[in-house]
Amino acid sequence: MKSTNMKSTNLTHINLFFLVALLALPVQLAAQHTRYKLIDIGTFGGPTSQTNGESVVITNEGTVVGGADTSTPCPYFSGLISPAFKWQNGVMTELALLPGGCFSFAGATNSHDGLIVGGADNGLIDPLTDVPELRAVIWQGGQIIDLGTLGGSNSVADAVNNRGEVIGVAENTIPDPFDFGGTIIEGLPSPTEWHAFLWQDGVMRDLGTLGGPDSAVAAVNERGQIAGISFTNSTPNPTTGFPTLAPFLWQNGKMLDLGTLGGSFGVSAHLNNRGQVVGFSDLAGDLAAHPYLWDGGRMTDLGVLGGTFGLANWINDAEEVVGGSTTPDDQAFHAVLWTHGGTTDLGTVDGDSCSIAFVNNSKGQIVGQSFNCDGSGEPRAVLWDKRGPIIDLNAFVPPGSDLQLVESHFINDRGEIVVAGVLPNGDEHAVVLIPCGPNDSEVCEDHSDSRAVLTQANPAAAAQTSTNVTHGRLTPETLAALRSRWTRRYHIRGLGTPRK
Repeated sequence: MKSTNMKSTNLTHINLFFLVALLALPVQLAAQHTRYKLIDIGTFGGPTSQTNGESVVITNEGTVVGGADTSTPCPYFSGLISPAFKWQNGVMTELALLPGGCFSFAGATNSHDGLIVGGADNGLIDPLTDVPELRAVIWQGGQIIDLGTLGGSNSVADAVNNRGEVIGVAENTIPDPFDFGGTIIEGLPSPTEWHAFLWQDGVMRDLGTLGGPDSAVAAVNERGQIAGISFTNSTPNPTTGFPTLAPFLWQNGKMLDLGTLGGSFGVSAHLNNRGQVVGFSDLAGDLAAHPYLWDGGRMTDLGVLGGTFGLANWINDAEEVVGGSTTPDDQAFHAVLWTHGGTTDLGTVDGDSCSIAFVNNSKGQIVGQSFNCDGSGEPRAVLWDKRGPIIDLNAFVPPGSDLQLVESHFINDRGEIVVAGVLPNGDEHAVVLIPCGPNDSEVCEDHSDSRAVLTQANPAAAAQTSTNVTHGRLTPETLAALRSRWTRRYHIRGLGTPRK
């Protein structure tokens, strides 16, 4: 991906011609062959099931992992007993808990040997935080294995590749004045340091830091390269209140500082199998932040849609980058695709003012969310497919169902999508959408005859929509909240709950 083509620019004449031609087609024609079967994974008798966002929670073979509630109260802590699950071929299997524990969560899996990674409580209360101790675990062959810590009370496994290399974060015993776990990676508060780790063949390796007290992981590729973030020193910056935070690439036993775009806060979100890293970084002065692509020693500013904030969430092996950006004057936030051809505003579902792209697969299909910037109304899980414009995935909810699909979490290379569905009472269920072939049965829903069809793929029209929907405009407060939400990677169910 050449940096000269990745700057934020207007669409080329070719892209404009393509968009004009596409908009001349009826929406139904552009996506007339899109049909999906919706499967509500359900629960273990309790209210909720969930999957992790922006993680490999569905393999190319269709195995889904996450966590689900039972109806049984936890005997030592508030909440329900909630084990991790594996769903495969229509069967939901409960994964083992640690002895004495009440909850676990499977955050990612691989395709090679079905290794599942995540976190689980061990039935003990952390004396430093007064919440359950959380341990990084793997599930293999029906067994759960506690990976331990770096001397502290807590750890969590975040991702695994097909070589069986597991990455995560773990506490040591050194006091940490910055509460890195609670403020940067959310849901893992601690007065001691967190460090990125690599676990393989029974050994947990501390990856260290870039010079500051803390580090964390973001992703691992099939070459064993690891992307993450780390403090580079221990001196707080006046603007952020934290030491300089920079993205890193760990390879060949060394942690490489990828730098920033001039500011003191940079985050890595993902890397592909070519070793290209994406994320976002503050510019000089820390008043604006842009998405970046790091490739072969160079960090390139991918540009924004005229606003002050943007971020890149994912990059596939075709060097296609997805994420989002604020529009001029920060009035809205739109999903964005960055390619060799430039920057494409992916727009929103008609009537919404904001959107974001989370993950793209090898076929260039993109999943994300469309919503009102001020939080009003219901957010919608969406798909951008090269065959047509943005699609509200609620179009595939069968008639009579009361599920609202609110956020897409992952799409595999077969086009199978894992989304979060919400019931009218607020309970969340993990949902799988499976593409249907021409000979599949009537259980498949067709985009053209379902209840939510109208979409918006034209950047100019989408910008006009967000301008007209005044209740959906961004405010500085809502933009700060969105940035905080999308910056923090870990959302561990069960942590932070008041003790009985």
